[in-house]
Amino acid sequence: MHPSEVLFQGKRQPLLLPACDHYCGSEKLMRKSMALQQELGPVFDITFDCEDGAAAGSEIEHALLVTQLINSEDNRFNRIGVRLHDTGSVHFAGDVAAIVGACAARLAYVVLPKVESVDEVRRAIDLINQHAAKAGRTDLPVHVLVETHGALHDAYDIAALPQVECLSFGIMDFVSAHYGAVPASAMRTPGQFTHPLVVRAKLEMVAACHAHGKVASHNVTTDIKDSAVVANDAQRAGAEFGFTRMWSIHPDQIKPILKAFMPRLSEVNEATNILTEAMNAGWGPIAQHGRLHDRASYRYYWTVLQRAKLAGLALPEAAAAIVNQTDSQ
Repeated sequence: MHPSEVLFQGKRQPLLLPACDHYCGSEKLMRKSMALQQELGPVFDITFDCEDGAAAGSEIEHALLVTQLINSEDNRFNRIGVRLHDTGSVHFAGDVAAIVGACAARLAYVVLPKVESVDEVRRAIDLINQHAAKAGRTDLPVHVLVETHGALHDAYDIAALPQVECLSFGIMDFVSAHYGAVPASAMRTPGQFTHPLVVRAKLEMVAACHAHGKVASHNVTTDIKDSAVVANDAQRAGAEFGFTRMWSIHPDQIKPILKAFMPRLSEVNEATNILTEAMNAGWGPIAQHGRLHDRASYRYYWTVLQRAKLAGLALPEAAAAIVNQTDSQ
């Protein structure tokens, strides 16, 4: 059997997505991001923004531009998603009809902002599916922004929806929703990692994601000039809070985010050694360097190799042999 079948025993494996989700909303920046993705490969996702990151007043024209770019040959890897207007906007239905209806087959996902409840997400997914089905797509992934009190309250149920593959934390809207009770300093480091209400919100959202095998995406770093700040934020988001993905709002943020979430070579080597010995033992328990390992820890190390592969890390030959196995082998 394939190692994933042994380790997860027929259960759905946790979803893995590229560690960086790069947002852009102007034609210039969208084209620049596509060029960078062509250069680096599908190691980061791009989200074309129809909402806060796009200019107001030309929503119909912007939606048409988005469809043209997604359907173009410059979308080489089909790893571009779109943030739609919120469901209460007069532009939401138009976004769905124009964008999902025209390029459902090539969309990586759609993002729903400012939702207030799981019922709102369900209704939005129903509309998305109506247009996607007409275009021959039945499984278009949906990402949901958790940036309201209602979305946080329903985060566990939202993450449980089969079509939802990612929850993203929207820190600026969330802090603003407290109308001054949470200071502006909580929108950035160090406050975003220490203020109790923000910490609680992040942890509850991340826990909801991991409970259902979904991806938890961390909020933006608004400092776009200092790469050390975004690198520190990404490292803390992953190591201290369990996020596995993070937003970028400037091309210079992409590489620091990828590096922060990428498994270290020492981790890859350790995972390779443990899983190689585990396979030789028929996936039974082993002892390595005085430590016991069994299928519980094997699942962790399997994920390390999967994350390294997704990040485009050059894997050692033995590691590549493990993650690239087929069922017939």
